[in-house]
Parts: sequence; C-alpha cells; structure tokens
Amino acid sequence: MKIELRHIPIRELVKGYNDDGEGGVVGYGGRLDVRPPYQREFVYGEKQAKAVIETVQDGFPLNVMYWADNGGDRYEIIDGQQRTISIAEYIGWRDDPKRPFKGNMPIDGLFFQNLQADEQRSILDYELTVYVCTGTDKEKLKWFEKINIAGEELSRQELRNAVYSGVWVTNAKQYFSRKDGFGVRKGGGYLQGDWKRQDYLETAIKWAASVDDETENVDEYMGLRQHDESAEHLWLYFEKVIDWVESIFKYRREMKGLDWGGLYTAHKDATLDPAAIEDETQRLIADDDVERQKGIYAYLLDGDERHLRIRAFSPTMKRRAYEAQGGKCAACGDEFTLAQMEADHITPWRDKGATVQENCQVLCRDCNRRKGAK
Repeated sequence: MKIELRHIPIRELVKGYNDDGEGGVVGYGGRLDVRPPYQREFVYGEKQAKAVIETVQDGFPLNVMYWADNGGDRYEIIDGQQRTISIAEYIGWRDDPKRPFKGNMPIDGLFFQNLQADEQRSILDYELTVYVCTGTDKEKLKWFEKINIAGEELSRQELRNAVYSGVWVTNAKQYFSRKDGFGVRKGGGYLQGDWKRQDYLETAIKWAASVDDETENVDEYMGLRQHDESAEHLWLYFEKVIDWVESIFKYRREMKGLDWGGLYTAHKDATLDPAAIEDETQRLIADDDVERQKGIYAYLLDGDERHLRIRAFSPTMKRRAYEAQGGKCAACGDEFTLAQMEADHITPWRDKGATVQENCQVLCRDCNRRKGAK
C-alpha cells in the first residue's frame, strides 16, 4: 500500500465541481468523487460551514483530508467530504470565463464573487493537505478504518462501499440505500438501522453471502461482485426472503431487526401452517411469562424456549417452595441448602404451566439438569 502526501490548491479542488442531483458530487476537474452515491447527504450547518471558510480566509490549516486512488487518475474522498462541499459551495465554480464564480453561500453577507480580486486569489491559492491512498481493496479498507475518526464517521458498510466502489455498488444502492428503493419499501419494516447509513444494504448482503458457495462474509461477497454490471440477483434473493416471511407471519413491530435471512435458510423447506402460527403467536404475546417477544418467531420455527426468555420464579417463590418441601428435593428426596436448589415448573411451561407459586417446586441441581435433558 502506498500513501502519498499532496498539497492541493483550492482552485484545483473546485474546478469542475458539480452536483448531478442523484447523490453524486464531483470536483477536481471531474476526477474526484466528492460525495459518491454511497455517502450520506451534506449535513454541515451554517455555523460549521462558516468556520471552514473563515479558517481558509485566515490562512489557518484545515484538518487533513483523505482520498482513495481508484486508478485511471480518478479519486474518491474518504474523509473531508463536508469541508470540501462547504468550500465548493461557497466559491461556486462555473465554466464561464466571464462569470467564473457564483457561490450560493454568503459569509457575513458577502458571496465569494463579491470579494476583491486579491481576496479571491488568496482563497483559491490556499493549499489543502491531502493524503492519497493506493493499494489493494483489503489494504484500503484497513487504512480507511484507522483514519475514520472524523466527527461524522462512516459506517463499516460505507467504508466497504468506498473500497468496492463501482457499478455494482451503485446499482445495489438503488435498491437498498434510497427511500424509494425496492428494498427499502419492501423490507423496511423488517430491517434494523438506517438505510442512509447503508445498514439495509449490509443486511441484504449478509443474507446473500451466507448462502453463497463462493463467499463467507460481506467483504468477500462485494469483492467477488465489484465489477458486475447489476445487483439484481441481490434484490431477488432479498425479495425471496421477505416473501417467505410475509407468507407465514402476520406483521408485528417485534419482527423488525430479526435475522430473517438466517431463519429463511434454516426453515424455508419446512411445512408450516400460517393460521396455526398466528394463533400461537397471539397466545405467546398474551403470555406474561414470555419476557422476550422478539424471540417468538424463532421459537415458532425451532421450538427452542431460550428465544423467549421465560420468566423465572422469584427468590420469594423459590423460598416458599423450599420451606413447603422441608428443604428436600422434590425429585430425589435428599436434603439440600436453599443455595443448592433450583426453582422449577411442576407443569412445564411448554405444557402451559404458568410461573406462579402453585406451579413452583425446588429441585437439586442434578435432578433439575436431568429433567431438563428429557
């Protein structure tokens, strides 16, 4: 990996600056992706943007910026996007020799084009400190993670998008990183996180990577498909998962954020009765002993009570049962101290035994383990 220090005059940075209206912003003669489609929208407020411009006007150093060399004399901003946009919006570069500037962000009531020629020249000649990274995808990702310490940090998936940038990532974002994207509209109720921070895209790739014979994780999946022309296969797999979920379960808010990709992989071939599942779902939701309602859906598929976090008997209930049994285990009849005993359902919870005093007994640890193993 190679990291090169460059000093880029602002006049070179803002040349060719353009926002195409589709989320991509370019500068540096069209060679720099200032805000690639994977990054978040500009969020600097007026106060922050003004501070950037005043720092330049006063000749004070701005924080270091980081670019990635994407080859072919093309670059991408990894850190410094908002400072760059603040500067470019203030200057308002135009490809017009007669009116080269038309900034739309005034500072103290003055636009850039209102400044005296020497004041403009001082700003345009100001040199930014930029580190440019050239290397393999893995090397870039490792470096990006280390320098990702700015106030508005990129998420792990945003960093991946930078490393594996190309047509595939751009197309995948059309599905999962836009408010009107198919993935966001269809799966938003089932996904945790923020589509703008690429959380939905990351989840979709995780699900697809887990069943891909050639990949084991998100990075490998993206690396393998970086130069593909379409991400339609990713969308189709995601759609298949959500269609399966919707065919079995009635939607409830507790379903948001569950690993539906993993559940689909494990149970897609099982014969399931949606009506019976809905009846059982309603029963479990009404059961006060079920402390983790998000676990209902996995439980209905595999029967593992640990998903539900069944309410335990209170210390008081345990003590009452211990006293009522005379300190003896209800199974083997031997005497034990209270600390050596465990509270247990007489009628198991799965057989509709409630967590109430009348259904509480104490067993020694060995007997309780044997009962649990049956």
